[in-house]
Parts: sequence; C-alpha cells; structure tokens
Amino acid sequence: MSDWCNMMPQEWSKYVNHEVKVTAHDKQQHEGWVLTVDPVSASVVLVAFQEKGGACVRVVLGHAVREVQVLREGDEETEKKLRSLLTPAGNQVFSAEELKERKESLRVWLEKNLVPVTDEGDVLRVANVLAISAPYGAEQCTSSNEIILARVQSLVESNPGRKSQQ
Repeated sequence: MSDWCNMMPQEWSKYVNHEVKVTAHDKQQHEGWVLTVDPVSASVVLVAFQEKGGACVRVVLGHAVREVQVLREGDEETEKKLRSLLTPAGNQVFSAEELKERKESLRVWLEKNLVPVTDEGDVLRVANVLAISAPYGAEQCTSSNEIILARVQSLVESNPGRKSQQ
C-alpha cells in the first residue's frame, strides 16, 4: 500500500471505524481505530481508547503512510463511540428509536411527578405553557413563563431515565 496518497476517498472510507496498524516511512507503527482520512492530505486520524475512559487521538500524515493493515473490523458500538468523541454533549445524534424512548421516559417521569403533559407528535407540552422538543433534555424546554421553565427544566434533569440515555 505504498500508494496510500494516490488512493481515492472511497477506498480510504473502507478503513473508517476499523482498528488498523499504520506503518510510517520511518518504520514506526501506530495502532488505533480510524476516525477519518483527510481527503486532501491523505492523513489518517487514529483513536486509541483509554482503559479509564477518554481517548488518545493521533494523526499520521498521509505522505508518511507506507502500509495500513486492518486488525479488526468495527461494530456499531465502536462506530457510536468514535462518533461521540467529537460530538459535544448537547449535540448528540439519536436514532428515531432512541428519541422515542427518551420522549416516553420523560413523559412518564413528568406524569409521575403530577405534571400535566400531552404528547403532540415530536413535542411534549406541559400545561399548554411549555414545550419540550427532541432530544427531550432540559435545553430543549421552551416557555415564556420563566418560573415554570426553571421548574420543569430541573425536573427534566432529575429524570432517572435520563442518566441511562446519555
């Protein structure tokens, strides 16, 4: 694979979300999960997950790449971990099923706390004065009544179902 820099982006994309060993021109080897390959420089962005959480990100410059060997193919869980690394906590991407679960969990929690809530498609409404949209967190609460807004946001943050969804 000494022609790494001459490959097409479609060929590089086959390595994304796979664990690889990259051998550089100086015979140095780098292992990690391929987060992406820069289409301009052919640089490989590798992620090595740490045992105590977090990750180490390393970039191997495209011109230095001599060989890329796939060690292990990634699964859906690995892809999700890689995607979440660069996504700010408030901007997580949820599947339709996850959004449905989050909305239902919040609706049940609000009802359990005697808050009048109605399900209006993609929005939960509280007493017709507050709306909660996807992904159904405290940041998605909107209301012109600041007192109700603050109280419902506090309640949303205390939802025990919320912890398992993050």
